[in-house]
Amino acid sequence: MPFGSFKLNDGTEIPAIAFGTGSTMKGTDVTQYVEQALEHGFSHIDTAAYYQTEKYVGKAIREEGLKRSDMYITTKFMQMGIKQVDLYLIHNPRTVPGTIEEAWKEFEKIKEDGLSKSIGVSNFNLEQLQQLVKVAKVKPVVNQISFNPYNWKDIKELVKYSDSQGIITEAYSSLTPITRTPGGPVDPVLKSIGLRLGATPAQVIFSWVKSKGAVIVTTTTKVDRLHEYLEVADLPELTPEEVAAIEEAGAKGAPSGILITAVERLGEVDRSKFLIFLIAFLVTCYFTFQWDLSR
Repeated sequence: MPFGSFKLNDGTEIPAIAFGTGSTMKGTDVTQYVEQALEHGFSHIDTAAYYQTEKYVGKAIREEGLKRSDMYITTKFMQMGIKQVDLYLIHNPRTVPGTIEEAWKEFEKIKEDGLSKSIGVSNFNLEQLQQLVKVAKVKPVVNQISFNPYNWKDIKELVKYSDSQGIITEAYSSLTPITRTPGGPVDPVLKSIGLRLGATPAQVIFSWVKSKGAVIVTTTTKVDRLHEYLEVADLPELTPEEVAAIEEAGAKGAPSGILITAVERLGEVDRSKFLIFLIAFLVTCYFTFQWDLSR
């Protein structure tokens, strides 16, 4: 059974799962991986100028020879050599020159000129999204955010507000409990639910994201993973008790939760600055400690 799609507030539809070209793929030639994703069932490709993968996405699309109508393309800038994208996003409010209102007027013009069918945002927090909705003539159709069991307590009000405004949430970094913070309180819950469903921990997380009505944005270089993720569409729905158990475990915090939460709350562009600061801080602490020992 295919994943299906969500109806957006402008009348268009968005596929419920996307192959992303950010994360570990940033700055690399992703042509073969995009082609692989398209060949194995993905129709929604997500890219951005910041990822430095747009030209490779364009190359993969041309090489695959698929009809443009058979694909859904999301980007945060346009360098792909195609006349129109399906969804164009403000990547991060922290990088917007001027005000959010001024930037959004430019995006509304992009939609009016037919360069993108839909427009939306990414990495907006609750206050920023509320501010935008107040001034927008054209409401954003999506907000793409970091979305996983460990940051759910921080984003649930944002997701609730988005739902109330007809704004679809797109979820990235949902596999954080597996890929970045294994060994935390969410792990045994995923395993237990997985035994009932006959599913992997990753499939259980994506089933949880799916239960929230969010679009899944994920990535992998492996064909078996592509199939694993797409097969989530065939799994039984989680029970309300299972959804609650995942969220209760997530609320306990990830291993090294303070640092992980701090990074997850930052927009992608600012994470590198945070990590540079963190490394410098730890190095300073190390040498200070060594100096103290030598006294």
